[in-house]
Amino acid sequence: MFRYFENLVDPYIAYKETDAPPRRLFAFLWDYSQPFKKLFALATLLSIVVAAIEVGLIWYMGRMVDMLSGPGTTAEIWAAHGWELIAMAVFVLFLRPVLQGLDVLILNNALLPNYGTLFRWRSHRQVLRQSVGWFENDFAGRIANRIMQTPPAAGEAMFQVFDAVSFALAYLVGAAILLADADPRLAIPLLIWFVLYGLLLRWTITRVGPASQEASDARSAVTGRVVDSYTNIHSVKMFAHHDAELAYAKEAIDRSRDTFRAEMRIYTIMDVSLTFLNGLLIVGVVGWAIALWMQGAAGVGIVAAATALTLRLNGMTGWIMWAVSTLFRQLGVVAEGMETIADPIKLVDAADAPPLRLTEGAIEIKDLSHHYGRSSGGLDGLSLSIRPGEKVGVVGRSGAGKSTFVKLLLRFYDAERGAIEIDGQDISTVTQDSLRHQIGMVQQDSALLHRSIAENILYGRPDASEADMIAAAERAHAHAFIQELTDVEGGSGYAAKVGERGVKLSGGQRQRITLARVILKDAPILVLDEATSALDSEVEAAIQDTLYGVMEGKTVIAIAHRLSTIAQMDRIVVMDEGRVAEEGTHAELLARGELYAGFWARQSGGFIGIDPSEAAE
Repeated sequence: MFRYFENLVDPYIAYKETDAPPRRLFAFLWDYSQPFKKLFALATLLSIVVAAIEVGLIWYMGRMVDMLSGPGTTAEIWAAHGWELIAMAVFVLFLRPVLQGLDVLILNNALLPNYGTLFRWRSHRQVLRQSVGWFENDFAGRIANRIMQTPPAAGEAMFQVFDAVSFALAYLVGAAILLADADPRLAIPLLIWFVLYGLLLRWTITRVGPASQEASDARSAVTGRVVDSYTNIHSVKMFAHHDAELAYAKEAIDRSRDTFRAEMRIYTIMDVSLTFLNGLLIVGVVGWAIALWMQGAAGVGIVAAATALTLRLNGMTGWIMWAVSTLFRQLGVVAEGMETIADPIKLVDAADAPPLRLTEGAIEIKDLSHHYGRSSGGLDGLSLSIRPGEKVGVVGRSGAGKSTFVKLLLRFYDAERGAIEIDGQDISTVTQDSLRHQIGMVQQDSALLHRSIAENILYGRPDASEADMIAAAERAHAHAFIQELTDVEGGSGYAAKVGERGVKLSGGQRQRITLARVILKDAPILVLDEATSALDSEVEAAIQDTLYGVMEGKTVIAIAHRLSTIAQMDRIVVMDEGRVAEEGTHAELLARGELYAGFWARQSGGFIGIDPSEAAE
């Protein structure tokens, strides 16, 4: 039975992705809720039925009081109403639980688990489509926090709509009908109370939504700062900035506390005001019912029903108010999450973009400029031709534009001006995935996924065989140390997990696993961004032979500060201030006596005598 209801909606059902999700809250929720429309209608109907049954039971309690207090002996009352009482008992014992159970099954088993899952799946899928530049402009912790807290908030909001709001509205309508049917005057205090209750509700929800959104944003900021500290724990410990990190987090934690205080003040005012209003309800309805009874205009059953009804409403109103305020509080959380989830995707494939057709591997850079929205830095009119199969080394000072060039080649950003063509195809007109499938890259920052060694290497080609994976690791001189690895979960060798960003491995080990991944990918274009910087001299010498083997038949772009690693390249391009300053072979550039010759003369141990960090690019 549970499985039937749990499978009424497939949270992974196919849907049309959009680069610009709705930015208005209810349009956003409605867009995500399309697979649940029939369930929403059924849940609403069942809420009304359950509320009608509750009101009906109170009405019948009043009828039963009148019935039992009326004229006639016990036997006569039983003879007249016995079958009615038995039917009501059967209804309460069997039919009512079935209807109530169906309502609960729809909400708890069909709606809530699947709605949250669908929301989380689509949110993660949408955010994962964002560009590298988009991620570089935010905290990973804050993004993850919004992805994690928005789906349950949306699910809770939907739950409150059908469990509380629709039930409450149906109950209030039923209560008004019941009282008006007994005596229209009994509905007057209920209607007056309902107006005052609505005003209090309006006051609450207009404040709790924004307060909740602000509190949610403050919580996300705390998560972002805390995760930032944990992710960079080596730097925190190395510079002994424990106290500074605590102060940095405390600032955000204090703001989170202040926003939560403001939110809780609203609820305190709401609770006190609601208690007063409920007192008016009880005195107004029950007092008037007693007055009618004293005048002989109403029976004891009416007084009993009115009393039961108002006491039930007294118990419900707090729950309804809390449910409605929870609804708007959760909508505030969703609104805060939308700042991330509904952010338009700006770096997109062109309409009907074809895959890149790589035939030779020729690369043409035409007047390429990109400054990250600033007035300087990055690239400024870079033009460069790379022949098929040519091995090109790229050098330059920090900030010369080398890393920007690579990011644009991989289309992590769209160029502000100019174009990059591969085999005559502008890379902005082909699909991003097809472009990146044709490029293998070993980066200076060889961060790994917190997964097993095998999963990290197979990231290069997931369908590769185990033999191919091991062969790639052997070529990268990684097989020997991989066999000796273990982790705290009992995994060993290729099954051992590497830790977040590969922190359990040395820099050289991470570099070799990254290299094995690229070897396994076997892409026709190879980009090496200081690929051997983390290796010791002995391993580097062995890896260099492997790299030259890997380069065979490929178009290669190798960025290096250790000039000896690119001296044997077909051509060396020297970049300065975002442009090509000079180019030629190692010997030709030394003979010119310009920038490259100066780098070579000043290098120590094969490095350019400058800070090799590319962070400013």
